[in-house]
Amino acid sequence: MNRIFVVQKPVFISSNGYLRKIKRKYKVKKAGFSGTLDPFAKGTLIVAFGQYTKLFRFLKKTRKTYQATLWLGAKSDSLDIENFEGTVEVPKISENEILEVLNSLVGKITYIPPKYSAKSINGERAYKLAREGKEVNLQSVTSEIFSIKFLNYSHPFISFEIEVSEGGYIRSFGEIIAKQFGVTGVLSSLNRVSEGEFKFENEKDLNPLESLRVEENFYLADIENIFLGRKLKREDFQNQEIGEYLIKLEKMFSIIKITDEKVSYLLNRVEL
Repeated sequence: MNRIFVVQKPVFISSNGYLRKIKRKYKVKKAGFSGTLDPFAKGTLIVAFGQYTKLFRFLKKTRKTYQATLWLGAKSDSLDIENFEGTVEVPKISENEILEVLNSLVGKITYIPPKYSAKSINGERAYKLAREGKEVNLQSVTSEIFSIKFLNYSHPFISFEIEVSEGGYIRSFGEIIAKQFGVTGVLSSLNRVSEGEFKFENEKDLNPLESLRVEENFYLADIENIFLGRKLKREDFQNQEIGEYLIKLEKMFSIIKITDEKVSYLLNRVEL
């Protein structure tokens, strides 16, 4: 069964754990998801079955929007409530101070990801090394914060909504905000509201062709060449510019890549 849809992952279950529940619910064997959510987080998770598990890299799934609550004065190695160590009293701050700090983050930001993350270090996940008490040395990354909106302040909790590029670590942004006030801080809640055009709508089926970020192109030669997976020529396409393209076929589709040297199949004959 080929299918793509959005589920709402609940809190305190891993993304893989929730995917297993979804597979049992729909009685499927081949399934995958895009964009891992931490166990303590909830929200939008894109799920695909069958051949559609190959589509994740081509989906319109950036920018991402989250709603988060930052707990000032709390401490945790994972920067969330999963490894909670305790709190200290922190002074109250004004909403104007909060707005000033939040607004200062908009734009490109370079930071160190959380050590409890899926980043790979010499072939091993950072969170695995951290749980084993081993040293975790991560390289800095750069993300873009497109917007950040103040939602509420009920001391010592600050709630905000943030729109970021793919791969942004909201836990790290929470830590950065807390440091601006000279205190520690962890996320007490995190909800992914949307991934690009994807948001939870009661697990309704999505049309994969409407969800792809690749532009449509037209093959002008014998379409049987694509059905049979034959070698393709650049001059046989309406748009011959370098890039990745969607080719619609009857009851199926392909994604091809045009370069200076050749035309190659990225995906071929995916059934609709």
